Amino acid sequence: MGYTIGKTFGFSASHRLPGLPTGHKCARDHGHNYLVEVVLTADVLTAPGFVTDFGDLTPFRDYVDSVFDHRCLNDVMDVPPTCENLAAHFADWVTTNLEPLIPGRLVSVQVAETATTWARYTVERMT
Repeated sequence: MGYTIGKTFGFSASHRLPGLPTGHKCARDHGHNYLVEVVLTADVLTAPGFVTDFGDLTPFRDYVDSVFDHRCLNDVMDVPPTCENLAAHFADWVTTNLEPLIPGRLVSVQVAETATTWARYTVERMT
């Protein structure tokens, strides 16, 4: 048992998905207003009662804004820019660059490209 928090970040970007059949709408250039939810957990709260201060997630916000916002995702990613690949990429960034600096541990990252479509990457932990 433990405590869990989440924070959602948004960005707008375009992309196209390679390898789809001719005429598939996602094979054409198109854009989305993405929502990225970062979920963190901790067994014990830090003062004054946080898993992690939401303000400590600002470096992630800055990364998303500088690298992904209002960009063509095909130009900034080395893999097809699907929600699944975005979620895995963001999870890797958080565990590598942010998690060592904060008390919470990453549980998952969810990326939504519309109000009804999303993908989640769950972090595997050694117990």
